[in-house]
Amino acid sequence: MARRPNPHPTDRELEILQVLWESGPSSLGQICTALQRKRQVATTTIATVLNVMLGKQLVKRTEGARGYLWSAKLTRRKAATGMLRKLMDVVFDGSAERLVAHLLESGELADEDRKEIRRLLDSARN
Repeated sequence: MARRPNPHPTDRELEILQVLWESGPSSLGQICTALQRKRQVATTTIATVLNVMLGKQLVKRTEGARGYLWSAKLTRRKAATGMLRKLMDVVFDGSAERLVAHLLESGELADEDRKEIRRLLDSARN
């Protein structure tokens, strides 16, 4: 039996989504150029990934003057919410408290981050 496609973006799909979130509608060439600033990518590979993403409804494409223009269908906020929910469910047994405790105990939060989190928590009470 065929496996259902994972609705969450893969790491490579997230790289492409980041380009689209930052740049807006882009051609395949523009996406590849942006990705190549970090590492070598093959245009054919990116085209294949974009078509998979189209099937997963992560992106949409429209006809441009010189080929397709690709844009993100999944918002950054929805991607973050879905991935955070999965992380909480799988790693922290669905507990936001455990997630926050881990962040605090790991020592990876700067003082400014802690202050901002406290401010957000305080403002959420009102």
